[in-house]
Amino acid sequence: MHSNKFSWFQVPEDIKKLLILAAQNWENTSESEKYIQEALTKTGGNTDVLVAAYRFFYYKNNYSLALQTTYELLDKIKKSENFPDEWDQLKPLLINRREESPIRLYLNAYAAAGLVLAKLGEIERAKEISLRVKEIDDKHDFGAGILLDVLTRPAEEDD
Repeated sequence: MHSNKFSWFQVPEDIKKLLILAAQNWENTSESEKYIQEALTKTGGNTDVLVAAYRFFYYKNNYSLALQTTYELLDKIKKSENFPDEWDQLKPLLINRREESPIRLYLNAYAAAGLVLAKLGEIERAKEISLRVKEIDDKHDFGAGILLDVLTRPAEEDD
């Protein structure tokens, strides 16, 4: 039926069903959010489910939950990859491994955190994150450069 559309998605069938229900009930925010929360609870923070949840909360303009989900994803990757806490130690590691998928996911999630922080009005923190991602991302894969331009552009240029 529906779920073959999500064949790339590495989650159990019952979780796929919850995510499909969330999508089908998109117009009813509280109903669809219930399915997302259930999927998160049942999977204990499966990476794919966290990404789906982030997107859901972001597009529902629920920026605080989007941020919370992004931080969960960052923590999960940090633990599994044994990342150091200090940015000065983490940065060279991210640069050297930036083509690997867990690192790409980490950078995408970190850039996403910057975007959400900007939406929440935390402009300085958003700038710091987008500058950091831009230092690693010379090919502009993660959109941090665009975000940084938006955050640092003089106000009078907004038409």
